[in-house]
Amino acid sequence: MRIVIGIAALAIAAGKLGAQSPQAIMDRAVSNYASMKTMRAEFTQTITNPLTGSSSVSRGELLRRQPNLLAINFIDPKGDRVVADGKAVWVYLPSSAPGQVVRLTSSSKVAGNLDPGALFLSSPRTRYTMKGAGTAVVGGVKSDVVILTPKASDVPFARAKVWVDALSGAVKQFEVTDANGLTRFVTITRLTANSQIDRSEFSFTPPPNARILDSASFGGM
Repeated sequence: MRIVIGIAALAIAAGKLGAQSPQAIMDRAVSNYASMKTMRAEFTQTITNPLTGSSSVSRGELLRRQPNLLAINFIDPKGDRVVADGKAVWVYLPSSAPGQVVRLTSSSKVAGNLDPGALFLSSPRTRYTMKGAGTAVVGGVKSDVVILTPKASDVPFARAKVWVDALSGAVKQFEVTDANGLTRFVTITRLTANSQIDRSEFSFTPPPNARILDSASFGGM
């Protein structure tokens, strides 16, 4: 009987030793993100508003090239784009604001929050309190789940849940909830790292006669 209990205790101890801390999981995600000089990711996004009881689903492709190029091209709703060209960030959402383009400086807070990788994977140990939330299977891949709570008030969410590939460290999906309870749930359906992405993919020309709103109009944002 003592032998059986001893074996069980050793098994439990081994399981605990094998489990990674949420900090180690996020370190792995940071390392994976930094290794991708370019990234092409297809995604689906669901936004749920508990105040109105409504939800919307969109899908598209995110392109990224280090150090500061980003393009989010929506397939549904078709034509919506967010582009960081290295000098400015352009937000063009004809599905909700036809004929209008918002131009932000690259240093604006809003611009810095557009890239989910930079949002979660930029110094997470200092920016967030982390808590492990077990494991889950996402797209057939075992993933570690971590809950992030911001330590400062300048982060655009109250809570985030991140699913990280247990082997590669790639972020498989994430869910962010703001102070009003609005949630944004994003799943990466396909990811290609370090492929050739032409510089022209990160260019944006405002449509003719479009009204351009500069970040200065919003107090610099």
